[in-house]
Amino acid sequence: MTWTLAARAEKMNPSAIREILKVTERPDVISLAGGLPSPKTFPVSEFAAACAEVLATDGQAALQYAASEGYAPLRQAVAGMLPWDVDPAQVLITTGSQQGLDLIAKVLLDPGSKVLVETPTYLGALQAFSPMEPQAVSVASDHEGVLANDLRAKAKDARFIYLLPNFQNPTGHTMSEARRAAVSAVAAEAGLPIVEDNPYGELWFDQPPPAPLTARNPGGCIYLGSFSKVLAPGLRLGFLVAPKAIFPKLLQAKQAVDLHTPIFTQRMVTAVMKDGFLDRHVPTIRALYRQQRDAMVAALRREMHGLDVEFNVPAGGMFLWLRLPEGIDTGALLARAVERHVAFVPGAPFYAGEPDVRTLRLSFVTATPEQIATAVAALAEAVREALGKG
Repeated sequence: MTWTLAARAEKMNPSAIREILKVTERPDVISLAGGLPSPKTFPVSEFAAACAEVLATDGQAALQYAASEGYAPLRQAVAGMLPWDVDPAQVLITTGSQQGLDLIAKVLLDPGSKVLVETPTYLGALQAFSPMEPQAVSVASDHEGVLANDLRAKAKDARFIYLLPNFQNPTGHTMSEARRAAVSAVAAEAGLPIVEDNPYGELWFDQPPPAPLTARNPGGCIYLGSFSKVLAPGLRLGFLVAPKAIFPKLLQAKQAVDLHTPIFTQRMVTAVMKDGFLDRHVPTIRALYRQQRDAMVAALRREMHGLDVEFNVPAGGMFLWLRLPEGIDTGALLARAVERHVAFVPGAPFYAGEPDVRTLRLSFVTATPEQIATAVAALAEAVREALGKG
């Protein structure tokens, strides 16, 4: 039997992160690689109670097919959580926010379409867009987000720009208020839609990030959110908020994929969130992650001293971004690190254009402060060896 692949299948690539996670399954490896929320934050007992409640009160409906748009009370809850006026009819419940990226790509991209992304950007978005065979164009970015002047220069004929303004994956950077205003103005001026992905926005440490880009121009944006980071990723539950003009096509694309997101999961999450549970629960996640961020920053300052390593101190989220000295390729460095029982994600896969091979991403949320100290010391040893200083 000969299987002939579609042209779009040839464009599909394995996730560099998922491949690295295979290494981290080794019990002797401390993983600073995967963007996995800490299991310490999962509200297991609350879900056990919600499961029993859902089955007891409306078990048959919870196990039946359901509306493709999503469970109405959950859609209403999502609309109520957002800091601008949202009609629940604009909320589409998705099977993880990753599905939202897939639906957007299918509805808005043709082969050769120009799509703009940050430099660097979320690897999963590049994977979702790639089968549609677009032309992904990087917009110059700094620690405050994409540069408005470069965005203006590249906006012509682009289908949309994809942005993660809050505690960005992979860099941990947050777009400033001034930059949000400038980017929103350029997008409105150019008639450029914005796809705003905000899975980490509630994970701030000292103060909330500025208002979403979507709040400034709801008719020109699609907004993506997730319950993975504030409840549990195994739920595979996310949502998007879309202008009414585009919502029906996104809904039709979802119907072709999975008919609807599991209604049992939707009902459980709705039950868990009642009575303001997230308002009590999310601060505990912030406190834990801030402690782990502080441990990583302290370890990096101690262990990387004198090595000309640049890194940021994220104000929230799950990730920290490093840039190593000239001459180091972090793809090659990974093997040295794994020999020392630590794993990270090389930066190159996060670039749509020419990659900076000196970069890497560290996640600080699944390791203990003690493990972080051990892992960063081992990583510093690998860097010294690569520089010939070992």
